[in-house]
Order: sequence, then C-alpha cells, then structure tokens
Amino acid sequence: MSTIEIYDTTLRDGAQGEGISFSVEDKVKIALRLDKLGVHYIEGGWPGSNPKDSDFFKRIKDFPLEKAVVSAFGSTRKPNSDVKEDVNLKAIVDAGVQVACIFGKTWDFQVVYALNTTLEENLQMIKESVAYLKSNGMQVFYDAEHFFDGCKANTEYALETVKAAQAGGADRIVLCDTNGGTMPWDIQEIVSKVKSVVTVPLGIHCHNDSEMAAANSVIAVQSGVIQVQGTMNGYGERCGNANLCSVIPNLEIKCGLKCLPEGNLAQLTEVSRFVSEVANMHLHNGQPFVGTSAFAHKGGIHVSAIMKNSKTYEHITPELVGNQRRVLVSDQSGLSNLLYKFKELNVDLTQQTEENKQLLMHIKELENQGYQFEGADGSFELLMRRISGQYENPFKLESLRVIMDMKENGPTSTEATIKIWVGDQVKHTAAEGNGPVNALDNALRKSLEGFYPAIKEMQLNDYKVRVLNEKEGTDAVVRVSIETGDGKNSWGTIGVSTNIMEASWQALVDSLAYGLLKQND
Repeated sequence: MSTIEIYDTTLRDGAQGEGISFSVEDKVKIALRLDKLGVHYIEGGWPGSNPKDSDFFKRIKDFPLEKAVVSAFGSTRKPNSDVKEDVNLKAIVDAGVQVACIFGKTWDFQVVYALNTTLEENLQMIKESVAYLKSNGMQVFYDAEHFFDGCKANTEYALETVKAAQAGGADRIVLCDTNGGTMPWDIQEIVSKVKSVVTVPLGIHCHNDSEMAAANSVIAVQSGVIQVQGTMNGYGERCGNANLCSVIPNLEIKCGLKCLPEGNLAQLTEVSRFVSEVANMHLHNGQPFVGTSAFAHKGGIHVSAIMKNSKTYEHITPELVGNQRRVLVSDQSGLSNLLYKFKELNVDLTQQTEENKQLLMHIKELENQGYQFEGADGSFELLMRRISGQYENPFKLESLRVIMDMKENGPTSTEATIKIWVGDQVKHTAAEGNGPVNALDNALRKSLEGFYPAIKEMQLNDYKVRVLNEKEGTDAVVRVSIETGDGKNSWGTIGVSTNIMEASWQALVDSLAYGLLKQND
C-alpha cells in the first residue's frame, strides 16, 4: 500500500483564518495531538515573522514527538541580496528544526509586480535559498506559490522555477493553488507536465476558494504527488485550506492509500473537535466525516432503511473515522426514528403498540409548539427516559424568584432566589448575576454543587434565544437552546415558553440533569 505524506499546516496557514489566534500553549497542545494522530509533518509557524512562532519552536523541543517532524516556514531570500545574510532564512536555521518549507514565486505576473524584480533574479532566489538551507543540513520543501495560475499564464517560466528548486536540492516540490481557483482537470494536467520535467517528489497545497481544495488534493495524489499539505477542519485564510479531515479519509478509505499509522483514522473525529475547541471555533455540523450531522438521519424512510442495513444511506461506517450514527426526532420523523432512539436507551418497545404511535404524535405536537429536538439530544433523551419510567429527576423545584433592580443613572443588579428539593432535603439559595438568566444559572448551581460536585465541571458553552411567532411581539413564544460541555463532551437542551425565563429554566434544568445522567452511565 502506497504511503502519502500528510503535512499539517494548521498552526501556520490555519492560524491565518479569520477569528483564529493560537497562543504558544495552544500550538503545543495541537502539535502533540497531531503527533499522536500520526501526521508526518507539523508546520509550526514562520520563525522570522513574529516572536510567538519563535517561542513555539523553543517550547516544542521539551516534548519529544513520536511520529511527526516539526517544520519551519519562510520565504526565499529578498531580491538582489546575499542569501547568507537573509534574516528570514537565518531565523529558519536558528529555529533548530530538521525541515524547512519555503515559498517562492512561480507566476511571472507576481515576480514583476509583487517582487518588483526580474524573472532571472527570481530563479536565482529560489535556487540559492533552497541550497543555503540544504547546506545547513535541513530537509527542504519548496512551496511553488501560485503555481497553477503561473503555469496557465506562462507555462515555460513556471516550469523553470520548479527546475530551479530542483537544482538547489529541494527534497519536495509542492505545487500551490494559492488563490484556490483551479479546477480538478487542470490539476491533473499540470501535475503531469511537472512530472515530465523534474524528478523530485511532488506535493500539493490547495486553498478552498472554489470549494475544490479537498477534491484537488485527491486528484493531485491520483496524478502522482506524494505529499498533501492542509489543515484540520480546513482552517485558513479567506475560504480556508484543504481540509485534512476530508482528504485523509478519502485517500485511505476511497483510494486505498496509507496516510496514518494503522488504526489511527478512528481518532480523526476526536482530533477535529479537539482542534476546534482549542481554536475556539464552532465545528460545522455538516462537515463531512467528522461533523455531528455527518451520519445523522432525520427522515422516517431513511431511518427505517438504516435499521435494516446502514449502507442504504451511509457511504462508510461512521466508526472508521471515530464518529457515530445519530437518529434525529422531529416532525418529519416516522415510528422508526422513535424505535431507534428507544433502542439506543435499551428500552424494549415493539413497533405495533398503539402507545408508541401516540408517543410519536406527542413528540410531533411538542415540535409544533416550538420544540426542536434534533438539536437538543439531551432534552430528548430525558423526555424519553421520563416517558419510559426509567428516570427520576435529581432535583425538584419548589419555587424561584428573579428580581432586577434597574435605575436610570445607576448600575443594574439582578438577583435570583431559588428553593429546590434534592431527595428529602430542601435548599434555599440566592445568587446575583449579569442579568436574570445568569443569576438563575448561578443560583441553581450554587444550590446543587454541594449534592452533585460534578456540576462544577459543566460549563455553558452557548445560549440562544429565537422568537417563534414574531408577529406576536413581546407576547411571542420563544425557544431557548443551550449547549453545555464538561471538557470531554457537549450536549444540547431546549426550553419553550411565552416567558423567556421559564424557557431558560427548562433548558438550564435539562442541561445539568443530563450532565449528571451521563456522569452515572
């Protein structure tokens, strides 16, 4: 089985994505997790561009990596200068890594207008820069920036640039679709041209501006490249880079190629979510392979079919990439959805009972009122357990009161007072907060943490309110959706009412109750 090198640039190219900013510690955490996954190369950053990247290269030396090799990024020397005096190249050498990845211009338009130099000088810059790093004992990958655009504009010159990299001693020549506008058939044709003029193994580096980065990466491998550069979750500048969470399983499962150590593909979903958590970015539910909706089934006909054979509506087994099948219950559900969910909860129900049909109608009626269980697995499981008689609430409300004191020219204060029962004990607590929902959350937690210490680990990750019948104005029904996490897992809960505080209470109660349920499973 052929092996394809995976070069992860999440810490450098991925960090250029809007809204992403990694600390040095963040970068170390991600690097260690990528090493455990088994990628071949981890691009740590550009040591000559900022102190944080330089600090990372120092810090990562404290952690011996098992599989991955750390790479430093940079550019060719500046025009009309001595390569031995180039600050960027010196910083790469000083980073103390085994691998350097440098980019240079391959598009004549970029050479003239961006570098403001001659085409011949650019060829010398490429050759000398690669040779300089090689002379310092490094493995050197040359990123041919804008290669596909350059090849279309001036094929002869673009090919001369990669030949210059080869003459300098490059270990890999990586063809870059920097603007992300190339189509798969162009990738195939141009890779073949390059293979006819250089003998150095090739790589591919695609951006996703045309939603083609993953497809282009796969077709490049099919055309003969041996290294794929990309990022976890497709993070990167503009529309992002080739998403390794899609590229890797496509290469391994669909193409029969080896990218990761045996068995490590099953870590992919967990790594994807780990990186999104460290990046403080919401993971797109519909992301192929690793998204929470990647193997989610909603239509009753679909669920009925997958209960017989999952191949009917799944292109792979979700466990191959560490994901799991989910069946959603909504107003589009059939009885099969309900039976599947009960089976997940180890509740024995048969399809023929009238009680089950009435239960399904009850759920659909709740959805008609505004509940949306497909995004609130926590609330749905609690509902099913209560109906089946398999669940006892860990606490019970006796009363609560929320008071907000607002003055025209003074600070606003909010206090929640709550009285709840836990078994045969009653707890009467008050807490302040930055608004009524926060005060309510604080009071509830304050009441329960003495009985259930695990609640301290549960954090509210997201709180959303949606008005369901806008024409009713302030008398409208609202739906409150909460996402809660404990550092390992996250779950959704929901509340619906014409009173926003009542809806918030329902969702808050379910969020803690579900977390406690899972602690005991």
